Amino acid sequence: MIRTDVKELKRLIIDLIGVITGSLIVSFGLNMFLIPNQLAAGGATGVAIILLYLFSIPVSLGIILVNVPLFIAGVKFLGAKFGLRTLVGTLSLSFFVEITSIAPQPTGDNFLAALYGGIIVGTGLGIVFRFRGTSGGTAIAAQLLNKFTGLTTGQGMMGVDFFIIAAAAYLFDFETALYALIGLFVISWFIDLVQQGISQAKAAFIISDKSKQISREIMRQMSRGVTALDGRGAYTGETREVILVVFNKLELSKLKYLVHNIDPDAFVIVSEANEVLGEGFRKFSYEDI
Repeated sequence: MIRTDVKELKRLIIDLIGVITGSLIVSFGLNMFLIPNQLAAGGATGVAIILLYLFSIPVSLGIILVNVPLFIAGVKFLGAKFGLRTLVGTLSLSFFVEITSIAPQPTGDNFLAALYGGIIVGTGLGIVFRFRGTSGGTAIAAQLLNKFTGLTTGQGMMGVDFFIIAAAAYLFDFETALYALIGLFVISWFIDLVQQGISQAKAAFIISDKSKQISREIMRQMSRGVTALDGRGAYTGETREVILVVFNKLELSKLKYLVHNIDPDAFVIVSEANEVLGEGFRKFSYEDI
C-alpha cells in the first residue's frame, strides 16, 4: 500500500512538472507572437487577448478571470476530476505569461505570427495534455456544453473557439481573425503531433483465400507479427480469416508486392497507425499512459 502511494505521488510530481513546463512554453508563444499581433486563436488565452485590447486588462489576469468561473462550474457540475492538474496548469500559465512579457517580439507579420505562435503554443499545450493536464478554458467549457447540450467535446471546443475568433473579427478586423484561424489550426495540429508523434507505422487488414501462406511469408520476409481474426461475409455468410499486420511505412511497398505475388485478388485495407507501442516498435513508457 505504501509503495503504491509513493508510486502515485511520483507520477503526480512528474505530471505537474510536465504541466508547468508546457505552460512555460505556451507563454513564450503568446508573448512573442500571438498577443502583440492581436491573434486571439481561441481558448481562454484568446478571450484574455480580447480583454487586453478592449479594457487594458493584462493577459495574465484575463486568464484567471476567464478560468475561475469555468473551474468552479466544472467542479460543481462535472465533479472534482479537473483537480490539481487543471489548477496548476491555469495558475502556472497566468504566472508565466506575466513573467515572459519581456520576451522579444520577432515579427509584426500576422501570417508568420500565426504560424510560429501556433507551433510554440501547440507544442506547449501538447506537453500539458500529454501529462494529463489542462490549461482550463475551452476544455472545461466544451465538457460543460457536452453535459447540457449533448455536443461532443470536440464539437464543443471547435464551437467555443470559433465564437472567440468571430468575436475577434467583430472587435478587431476580419483579416486578423482569419490569421487567428490559421493559428488555431496550427495549434491543434501540433497538439496532436506532440501527443501522438509523427506516424511511422501503418496497419493492414488482408482478406484472402490464401491467408495462411500470406501470413507465413509476412513473418518470414518482413519479420512482423501477424494476427489472424475470424471474419464472416455479411452477404455470403462465408467465414474467412482476416490478417492484421502492423509495419513501418517504409515497408508498405514490400507488403503489397508480397501479397500480390501470392494472391492478386486479395482484398487489402491499409490505414495509418497514429501510435504503436510494444514489440517491434517504440517501448511502452510512463509518458504513454
